[in-house]
Amino acid sequence: MTVLAPGGTLDEFRENVRDWCRTHVPTDWRAEQTGASDEEFVRFQKAWMQELRTAGLAVPHWPQEWGGGMSTPRQIVLYQELAAHDAPRLVLPFVSIHHAASTLLAAGTDEQRRRHLPAILDGEIWCQGFSEPGAGSDMAALKTTARRDGDAYVVKGQKLWASGAMYADWCLLLARTDPNAPKRQGISYFLMDMKTQGIEVRPIRQATGESHFCEIFLDDVVIPASQLVGRPNEGWQVAQETLGAERGMTMLELAERLGSSGFRWLVELCSRHRGDALVADELASLEIELTGLRALCADFAGNPRPGPADASIVKLHYSELLQRMTDFGADIAGLSAHTVLRKPLSSGWESGAWVLDFIGSWEWTIPGGTSEIQRTIIGERGLGLPREPRGH
Repeated sequence: MTVLAPGGTLDEFRENVRDWCRTHVPTDWRAEQTGASDEEFVRFQKAWMQELRTAGLAVPHWPQEWGGGMSTPRQIVLYQELAAHDAPRLVLPFVSIHHAASTLLAAGTDEQRRRHLPAILDGEIWCQGFSEPGAGSDMAALKTTARRDGDAYVVKGQKLWASGAMYADWCLLLARTDPNAPKRQGISYFLMDMKTQGIEVRPIRQATGESHFCEIFLDDVVIPASQLVGRPNEGWQVAQETLGAERGMTMLELAERLGSSGFRWLVELCSRHRGDALVADELASLEIELTGLRALCADFAGNPRPGPADASIVKLHYSELLQRMTDFGADIAGLSAHTVLRKPLSSGWESGAWVLDFIGSWEWTIPGGTSEIQRTIIGERGLGLPREPRGH
């Protein structure tokens, strides 16, 4: 059944998506994905990607010629219904279908797009090699180098916090190609085959017991010059297209999931505390904030010309609300919540394993620009306040 069909009203499309979800969303996926092995996780994610692809729902944000073409209002409806029906998230292909695709569509060559976009639909997995030790929030301070050698570049350095790199086939890589240029002007952008000799991936064990993040060590890795994206030394500008993929519909999907299944589990948890006025007051406050967040994300996703600080407002609101909500859940769940050691691997950041979810929520208030950085952007770019003094 192809849900993405021409014509029809928005209400008819919503009914089509609901019918599809009732039939195709696996009802037992959370139990099966809790404690699943790496192989089981990868197999499940790739199968779910193909299930969505068959229905025309895997990459609605892509252009029609590449398998997308869904209007913004329909995309909003789609993510609302997937969240309402507690569908698995596309965790493993996330960087592939958002970051890699947006980069290729905006700055890739025709050959690069023809090579990789169909492969992504077929299951090609990507990771992102941007951050480094000492170059996280200040990403332009990266020290990984790429030296031109004939028809190739030789790359040496280290990357950090690369989500899912242990599963990846390809990597979006930033490296310094002109050490003498100002730091934002001497960076180039590469597509790196993760099977290339000289690449070592080391998973990082997190406090939750998972190893979602990885280190990538690059020892004289040879990348053909044909895998350069954009012009040499202009990778910073290309990277903005990559980072832009974290906004809009991505945030709307996360907000809908937090407000649907996440809040539903919180209500069920609070039912143990009927008559407790403090619990009821906090639950009501969170519901009000969630309603505001979902409306804000829908407005942002549907705005073709967002303001200079809108993305920061959405990211800050979501990440800190996620943290407060999971903190509250962990608090009222009691000591038994501390004995839960596994959560569904194909879940979002709200799984009902409250202590693990709370620990994991810090992933959103630190990477991708800390809350402090987001507030600075909102103040300077959104409100026009004087710029914060910079150290020299």
